[in-house]
Amino acid sequence: MNIDRIADWTTKPDHLFGLFFLIVTGISMCVGKTRTRGGSVSRAQEPKTFWFLMAMYFLAGIFFCYQK
Repeated sequence: MNIDRIADWTTKPDHLFGLFFLIVTGISMCVGKTRTRGGSVSRAQEPKTFWFLMAMYFLAGIFFCYQK
Protein backbone atom coordinates (compact mmCIF):
# COMPACT_ATOMS: atom_id res chain seq x y z
CA MET A 1 0.00 0.00 0.00
CA ASN A 2 1.42 3.35 -0.90
CA ILE A 3 0.87 6.61 0.97
CA ASP A 4 -1.61 7.98 -1.60
CA ARG A 5 -3.98 5.06 -1.06
CA ILE A 6 -3.73 5.42 2.72
CA ALA A 7 -4.40 9.15 2.53
CA ASP A 8 -7.35 8.56 0.21
CA TRP A 9 -8.76 5.88 2.54
CA THR A 10 -8.56 8.03 5.68
CA THR A 11 -10.23 11.06 4.12
CA LYS A 12 -13.48 9.29 3.22
CA PRO A 13 -16.13 9.65 5.95
CA ASP A 14 -17.55 6.16 5.32
CA HIS A 15 -14.21 4.55 6.06
CA LEU A 16 -13.76 6.55 9.25
CA PHE A 17 -17.30 5.63 10.32
CA GLY A 18 -16.45 1.94 9.77
CA LEU A 19 -13.23 2.30 11.73
CA PHE A 20 -15.23 3.86 14.57
CA PHE A 21 -17.59 0.85 14.62
CA LEU A 22 -14.65 -1.57 14.72
CA ILE A 23 -13.00 0.34 17.58
CA VAL A 24 -16.26 0.41 19.56
CA THR A 25 -16.65 -3.33 19.01
CA GLY A 26 -13.14 -4.06 20.25
CA ILE A 27 -13.45 -1.88 23.32
CA SER A 28 -16.89 -3.27 24.17
CA MET A 29 -15.64 -6.85 23.92
CA CYS A 30 -12.73 -6.09 26.24
CA VAL A 31 -14.85 -4.24 28.79
CA GLY A 32 -17.86 -6.57 28.61
CA LYS A 33 -20.44 -3.80 28.30
CA THR A 34 -21.89 -1.84 25.44
CA ARG A 35 -24.25 1.09 25.08
CA THR A 36 -27.75 0.86 23.63
CA ARG A 37 -30.69 3.22 23.36
CA GLY A 38 -32.10 2.06 26.69
CA GLY A 39 -28.85 2.08 28.67
CA SER A 40 -26.09 -0.50 28.67
CA VAL A 41 -25.94 -4.24 28.09
CA SER A 42 -23.57 -6.44 30.07
CA ARG A 43 -21.97 -9.58 28.66
CA ALA A 44 -22.50 -11.45 31.95
CA GLN A 45 -26.17 -10.56 32.43
CA GLU A 46 -27.50 -10.62 28.84
CA PRO A 47 -25.05 -12.63 26.71
CA LYS A 48 -27.33 -13.17 23.67
CA THR A 49 -28.14 -9.48 23.34
CA PHE A 50 -24.53 -8.47 23.93
CA TRP A 51 -23.12 -10.80 21.25
CA PHE A 52 -25.88 -9.86 18.80
CA LEU A 53 -24.92 -6.19 19.18
CA MET A 54 -21.22 -7.04 18.81
CA ALA A 55 -21.97 -8.91 15.57
CA MET A 56 -24.00 -5.98 14.23
CA TYR A 57 -21.29 -3.44 15.13
CA PHE A 58 -18.62 -5.63 13.55
CA LEU A 59 -20.59 -6.17 10.33
CA ALA A 60 -21.36 -2.45 10.09
CA GLY A 61 -17.66 -1.66 10.55
CA ILE A 62 -16.63 -4.11 7.84
CA PHE A 63 -19.35 -2.82 5.50
CA PHE A 64 -18.30 0.82 5.86
CA CYS A 65 -14.56 0.10 5.74
CA TYR A 66 -14.78 -1.67 2.39
CA GLN A 67 -16.90 0.91 0.60
CA LYS A 68 -15.32 2.12 -2.63
